[in-house]
Parts: sequence; structure tokens; C-alpha cells
Amino acid sequence: MLPRFNVTVSYIDGKTINEWQEATKATTVLFYLESPNSWTYELQPLEEIAAFARQKNIITFIDNTYCTPIYQNVMDMGIDITMQTATKYIGGHSDTLGGVLCGSNAQMKKIFDTEFMTIGSGLQPFNGWLLLRGLRTLPMRLERINQTTQQLITFLDQNPNIEKIIFPFHPSFDQYELAKKQMKAALGLVTIVLKNKTRAAIILFCESLKHFLMAVSWGGHESLVIPRCAFIPENLFDPNNESHRHIRLYFGLEEVAYLMKDLEHALDISAQK
Repeated sequence: MLPRFNVTVSYIDGKTINEWQEATKATTVLFYLESPNSWTYELQPLEEIAAFARQKNIITFIDNTYCTPIYQNVMDMGIDITMQTATKYIGGHSDTLGGVLCGSNAQMKKIFDTEFMTIGSGLQPFNGWLLLRGLRTLPMRLERINQTTQQLITFLDQNPNIEKIIFPFHPSFDQYELAKKQMKAALGLVTIVLKNKTRAAIILFCESLKHFLMAVSWGGHESLVIPRCAFIPENLFDPNNESHRHIRLYFGLEEVAYLMKDLEHALDISAQK
């Protein structure tokens, strides 16, 4: 809708401060970030971007859903406004929808007194109650998910049927040092690439999992899987394009051995396709 109000957007990769500096125009008023993103987990250097934005009187806004403020406190790095998709980790039970904005008192009052009161996105009381319930167990749930993820990453690293693991705290990740600097943990989202490059193998792997649901909105109790090829028409699938072969896993709150056995079974089957 924003172009109708003469608002334009410049899209950049955003992994280095130089890209932000070069893309900034005289009319730029907002930097919109997501670090990490939720498929391939690219990061942005938040402290550098925030410092540059302040020099230019530009507001910085970030989607911090992946880490939550518990594992990445972006305001300590100078970011002005942070957004959480409360549907995910904050809700924690896959049974409500919501979102949260946090910022200074002045920024939140401005948003509340203007846009918020006109776009019809106010949270219903029952949804608010569900999110409060989720907040009360958030630290414990994230600690459990973090421990599970570390164990399953070790398992996946040793499996001969996996070509690549994409995860911010994996040593092969090209921004590994930045991830360690900005984040306390990387939590439950992991993307894998199978050695078997066929679309049929990807489908077989996903459909052979007994305890991972096929869904996209992570953050609850249940572990999930979603393949990138689910969004690509079959005739356009390119086995030589690594992104077409991405399979995103979310590790929930189930027992580690339960999930490990399921993954091992599905990986063995898909390797035979």
C-alpha cells in the first residue's frame, strides 16, 4: 500500500555496513532489518547500522522474532524499535496470533496515538491473556529448545546423508563470529541440504518424518519441517540451485532421542530414492 503514499523502498542484502551507507538516500527515514532471517539466517551488523542511522537521523526497526530479546537484546546495540511475532516463541503454544512493538516511551506513544488507532490491529483480551501465559514460561522453553538444537546439530553434522547445515552458530556459517557477538544462542531453526539432490528425495524425507509436522509458523511445542520446493512449481525445480533444496527444520520441546530417531529414519529412506 505504501507506494500509493509516495513511499519507496530500496532492497539490499544488508550484510555489511557499506551496503547500508551506499543505499541511503537524502529521503531515507527508516531502516527495516531482520537479523537473523528465518530461512538462511543472514545477519546484519546491528551496532554499526544503528550508529550510522543515528548520524543520519534515520529510525532503525528490526524483526527480532528469531532470537527474542532474551537471546538478542537489540536495543542495547542502539536499535530504535524492535518487533516480535508473538505468534511464535512468545505465544509458545501455536494457538494465538499477535505481535509486539517495543521502543522508547515517546516512540510508542506516537505510534499508539496515530497509526495504531487507525489500522484495526488491536489485540483482543483473550489473545493478550494467551500471550501473557506464554511469557511466563518463555525463558524455560527457550533454554530447552536451545539445548535440544545443540544436540541435534551435532547429530546432523555426523549424518552422511546431509550435504550442508545452515545455522548461525555452526562453524561453517560465514557470519559465525558476528552471530557469536550479537546473539546469546541461535535456538530452534535450522536449514539442511540433502546430498540426494532430487525433488523426490526431499519430498520423501519430509513425508517420512513421523514427529515433525509440515507447517511454517514455528515457536510452539511441536517440531516442524518445511521444504523450499513446496513453494516452487515442479517444472521450475532446479537441483543445481542450492536454495531450491533447502529444508527448514524447527526443533520444539519433544524429547531429543524421539526427534533424533525420526530424523535418522527419514534421512536413511530419502538417501535410497
